[in-house]
Amino acid sequence: MISRFAPSTTGEAHPGTLLSALLVWLDARSRGGRALLRLEDLDTTRTKATFATQLVDACTWLGLDWDATIVQSDRTARHEAALDQLAAAGRLYPCSCSRADRAASSRRAPDGGWAYDNTCRERPLGDWRAQTDPLRLRLDDDRVFLVDDGGRDLSQSPATEMGDPVVRRRDGVIAYHLAVVVDDADAQITNVVRGVDIAPSTATQILIQRALALPTPSYRHHFLLLESANEKLAKLHGSIPYSALRAAYSGPALCGVLAHGANLIDAPGDVTPAELVASFDWERVPTEDRLARFVDGRLVISAA
Repeated sequence: MISRFAPSTTGEAHPGTLLSALLVWLDARSRGGRALLRLEDLDTTRTKATFATQLVDACTWLGLDWDATIVQSDRTARHEAALDQLAAAGRLYPCSCSRADRAASSRRAPDGGWAYDNTCRERPLGDWRAQTDPLRLRLDDDRVFLVDDGGRDLSQSPATEMGDPVVRRRDGVIAYHLAVVVDDADAQITNVVRGVDIAPSTATQILIQRALALPTPSYRHHFLLLESANEKLAKLHGSIPYSALRAAYSGPALCGVLAHGANLIDAPGDVTPAELVASFDWERVPTEDRLARFVDGRLVISAA
């Protein structure tokens, strides 16, 4: 059993980041498996080396250790080899459609974005390396039937419900869907544990795996920590940064707050991840998203 925690290095770690890291680690360790850290740093417009360094530090401070650390930007050759394979199979095409073009269809995708109507499927590719437009992958028009390990029905027909995915952006950056599929396969990942916000993308990634003749791991999608923004709840991001958490807590103290928020212990208190392994059980972890607030310098996690 091999799992991975794969955060993007586009900002400071926050409680949601560390919760996901803890759940991935506990799932792997409780089953005698390996847990890898993959730093997803392909988005050169947003990533910073300081964020990657801080994320590694945050995990160590919390008490998490990894069997290997993978830096995604080191894997360009493998990503490009996958594009070569897809191009040879006639699956790539350039797309000139803008977000406004997609929005004009007024058709929402399962992830809340605008669905793409595969408008440019018939455009010729030529040399994909010379293309200045984004590249999309022509998906099979198949329905993916999938219930994840947490019981979420993720069945979907991605080619119609989501549209063909971008696999290489206009600026040349390898897009998330392709990179994550290639990286998971090369690391021999057997179990993917990640936030429920990624769940609508799972069927698309499975079709990419099939197009590349790669294995499909098992999936589980855990609850998110949310924050109140403009009287609405949104995914927690940068409002409670790691620097503030470290100033307010020790690693074991914050681990206790996160573990209590995930129903793994009855009351918050100092605890290390290693002390949680023996009793870890997904049946105790809530399935509904929870609210995270920083009140008087303390993190409070409650029902949303």
